[in-house]
Amino acid sequence: MVPSFCGYRVFFKKMESLVVEEKTRDLLEKKYEEADYQDCFTVEVNYNTANKKLQVFVDSDSGMTFQKCQRLSRYLESFIDEENWLGEKYTLEVSSPGVDRPLMLPRQFKKNIGRRLEVEVKEEQKTQKGELIKTTEQGIVLAFQRTRKQGKKKIKEDVELEIPYDQIEKAIVKISFKK
Repeated sequence: MVPSFCGYRVFFKKMESLVVEEKTRDLLEKKYEEADYQDCFTVEVNYNTANKKLQVFVDSDSGMTFQKCQRLSRYLESFIDEENWLGEKYTLEVSSPGVDRPLMLPRQFKKNIGRRLEVEVKEEQKTQKGELIKTTEQGIVLAFQRTRKQGKKKIKEDVELEIPYDQIEKAIVKISFKK
């Protein structure tokens, strides 16, 4: 059986996407060597070949500013245009991941200590909510209250749950508005 032309096209589009994403990551790693960007890191790079849209999500330990994102965008744009990676017309978006985007890297968890998270745990196939109180090399620690019955009484107990990074399917910061 001979693979279809369509199958080859999909394969080459995927390869093109991976190459652009890798080049982008490499350029950013070079930029992060500069003094003003040493606490920056790449969270995610996505390139859609169909609409020539390159999305870059960057973060920093001290917090991303609009100006840092803008300078990184111009830096990437100069290389993309000079090398003509994406042709004449393309879209480049460089931003920090918003609160609606999942936490993906240990550095992101560390900077969110003290905030409430909603974590989908892989093997248990359940969602756990709690305050992120600690990160370790292996994972995170959430604190929350659990209610259990003891006879006719309901007893609230404080619980700390350790979740290894490799067991986190998805983790979202939950914004709470206190009065």
